[in-house]
Amino acid sequence: MSEKKPQTMKPATAAQKLGILLEAAPEEFQSTPVSRTELAALEANPPEWLSELRANGPHPKQVVAAKLGVSISGLARGEVTEPLTSAEILALLQQPPAWLVTERATQFEVREEQIRVKDRDAERARKKAHAERFAAQNEQAARKRV
Repeated sequence: MSEKKPQTMKPATAAQKLGILLEAAPEEFQSTPVSRTELAALEANPPEWLSELRANGPHPKQVVAAKLGVSISGLARGEVTEPLTSAEILALLQQPPAWLVTERATQFEVREEQIRVKDRDAERARKKAHAERFAAQNEQAARKRV
């Protein structure tokens, strides 16, 4: 019987899971598939280069958007197309340009709407479950009468 080959992922996938910019990682990381075991080890005990990238960047757009409190689309509308460092993100947060203020407000409204819809759906589900219980109770009572 042959030995099982470990599952691997492309370096780009591993970088995304680690929240780092692939192009900023060491060449060895960029050119070698990463096993799930290696990824877990990197997450559990990050080497210096990984800690440095996570702390200071440059950061991929998903991380930049999260740190700025906007969507990836908001970054595009703000014409932020390049990776940013932590210092650049901090500078934007300290003196936000008009686009960032607008996008943060938009993101806040989107989150509020998501919460409202989730609460509405939960209330509908609660009412439906209540109605179903009530109907089942009525059905049981009707069977007892017969």
